[in-house]
Amino acid sequence: MAAGAPRIFVSHLSGIAVFDPAGDQVGRVRDLVVMLRVGRKPPRVLGLVVELTTRRRIFLPMTRVTGIESGQVITTGVLNVRRFEQRPTERLVFGELLDRRVTLNETGEEVTVLDLSVQQLPARRDWEIDKVFVRKGKKGGAFRRSKGETLTVEWSGVTGFSVEEQGQGAENLLATFEQLRPADLANVLHHLSAKRRAEVAAALDDDRLADVLEELPEDDQIEILGKLKEERAADVLEAMDPDDAADLLGELPEADKERLLSLMEPDDAADMRRLMAYEEHTAGGLMTTEPIVLRPDATVADALARIRNPDLSPAHAAQVYVCRPPEETPTGKYLGTVHFQRLLRDPPYTLVGSILDDDLQPLEPDAALPVVAGFFATYDMVAAPVVDESGSLLGAITVDDVVDHMLPDDWRETEYHLDDETGGTGATGGTGATGAAGAAKEVRADGA
Repeated sequence: MAAGAPRIFVSHLSGIAVFDPAGDQVGRVRDLVVMLRVGRKPPRVLGLVVELTTRRRIFLPMTRVTGIESGQVITTGVLNVRRFEQRPTERLVFGELLDRRVTLNETGEEVTVLDLSVQQLPARRDWEIDKVFVRKGKKGGAFRRSKGETLTVEWSGVTGFSVEEQGQGAENLLATFEQLRPADLANVLHHLSAKRRAEVAAALDDDRLADVLEELPEDDQIEILGKLKEERAADVLEAMDPDDAADLLGELPEADKERLLSLMEPDDAADMRRLMAYEEHTAGGLMTTEPIVLRPDATVADALARIRNPDLSPAHAAQVYVCRPPEETPTGKYLGTVHFQRLLRDPPYTLVGSILDDDLQPLEPDAALPVVAGFFATYDMVAAPVVDESGSLLGAITVDDVVDHMLPDDWRETEYHLDDETGGTGATGGTGATGAAGAAKEVRADGA
């Protein structure tokens, strides 16, 4: 649903059909999954519970919903058919929030929740509950409701849903640190007890946990992955950047590694095996196999549409790589790179094949880390292509991958203090990395 579109009441979503981009029905909506937040912040809508034609119920993340309109849900077509399992921080709208008794803040009277509305946030892919439709008066019996006055209020206008009222534990901790960047949340997890770390990791959704795992020390990664169910561990590895996932898999015992690879999608597993064939501190070991690849007859408009993807890191979105088909790595012949600044200067109809930067020699997969670092420093690059001797693009390296591998192994243990203009420390409180770690220590000290 585009930003600014009318809100949708959840009662209108119950049972509606879910389609893939080709127009084939894949199932029907049976519930919405939300995460409550601290205070009066509206809950985030994490996704939909979809019942497939086989009667299996699966989880469809909202990031894979491209439209909700005309009584139907349109998806990207990418579905994980693992059976839906509710996590501790999740609430089901139909199953747990509707028909609930809550309190109107303005008058203090108890009301019954009849419906909730959801809306997509402007310029973002996030959805949240914004309105509550309630009925005044006592709740009716099993087969009727009392005929009291109905009204629609803001989420913040009622009390009875918030995390504080649902108890403490991993749910409350997750809500408290919801706005943290993955690196800062990783710092929080690192300072928690092993028991609480496992609880929080289990409660995170796959994409969020994947982002956090990429920022954790190796020992923490292995510990957390080992406490997940194998099917979920494979899903989380698939959600990670391929190079980070391959590094993590490479540290596991051979039997565990093969078992997880067998549970992954074949294409993802093939990428992992290809990356693990390279030495860790070489260009091949550092690269991701999922750069933005375009054919030479693609336009500037096509390229800009690809780099607008909010799931891409700034470094990955800094440039596109132009290759002959096939466009999946290993590609056809690598032709050159187009930097995003060049894309902003040329008309949308310009073919990317006509504005290539083909002067720089790409990196070879067996180039050692010092060579890779020297390349980035010499040419002021934030990303670089890796091309084999046949001329095929194998992947791309980003500057953060290089920095990660050049820092000491224990660099994540250091609490960095960034001086502001007044000479104070900018990372010792609030939601900074050090402040997050301190809050985590307080939680641990309280016996969590």
